[in-house]
Amino acid sequence: MRRVLTVVTAAVFVSSIGLPVATAAPVSRTPAGGFEELFVPSSMGPIKVQVRWAARGGSSALYLLDGLRAPAGHSQWTTDTDALHQFAGDDVTLVFPVGGRSSFYTDWYRPSSTNNQTTTYKWETFLTRELPEFLAGRGISRTNNAIVGASMGGNAALILAAHHRDQFRFAGSFSGFVNPTYPWWNEAMRAAMLGEGGFHVDDMWGPVGDPAWSRNDATIQAERLRGLPMYVTSGNGLPGPLDPPYGLGDTVHAMSLEAMTAVAAGIFRDRVTELDISARVDILNGNHTWPYWAQSLTTARPMILDALGAR
Repeated sequence: MRRVLTVVTAAVFVSSIGLPVATAAPVSRTPAGGFEELFVPSSMGPIKVQVRWAARGGSSALYLLDGLRAPAGHSQWTTDTDALHQFAGDDVTLVFPVGGRSSFYTDWYRPSSTNNQTTTYKWETFLTRELPEFLAGRGISRTNNAIVGASMGGNAALILAAHHRDQFRFAGSFSGFVNPTYPWWNEAMRAAMLGEGGFHVDDMWGPVGDPAWSRNDATIQAERLRGLPMYVTSGNGLPGPLDPPYGLGDTVHAMSLEAMTAVAAGIFRDRVTELDISARVDILNGNHTWPYWAQSLTTARPMILDALGAR
């Protein structure tokens, strides 16, 4: 069942034009297993969030973060993977934040100076304060959550869990850039963000050397992840049977990206091993494409359900 919460939308509109909004009791949960599109108030304006409620009305949730090209209308997890089918019978609510193109799901210093952005991205604030507060009114726990992300969302998932251990009990990175302070990696991010929407990396975390870079590097922040169940995976950059029939240029691009994330995953694996921190890290045959991230979610699913007690 797909239903837009027009009541929430109306409340956001009325608030935006300065009229008083009546205080109302929390909205009741939709029927177990139902699908909704919510509009959640935030400092960035109303954010669309797609939700598939837990099959039996449970209170745990799994947040799924998109990649660099995060579209404005839907989460690619809902269209490019079988995530909805995978968890159809599970007692965990799937939460798909929509948007955040080139944001790295972090709080930026200021709006991007290269594409006329008017609102400062504040995705960490949204995902760890505004959205959990909203979902709590629908019966979702603030403390029994898991988070996974693909590509851009991979490092973000680990970082959000590292800095908000009271919220997340599992974190997963699929082909994530989990070591952004690695030499010259910032320049790769600069090129990628300029190419995907004209965003400027310096407006996100400042120049290299700014403390925000280290704060948002999962490898540097590994100690904060101690004791948290984790699954970090990357392909090795070799095309395989799950690759869509891209043209040669797209294939080469996906191969180069995945080769870089494989290096980062290896560095992360070495770091947690050095610190004697438990984490599952897999570097497998595969490429930087959604079919492999759907496969990674399949592998992570039993770990997620165990961590949340949601079987």
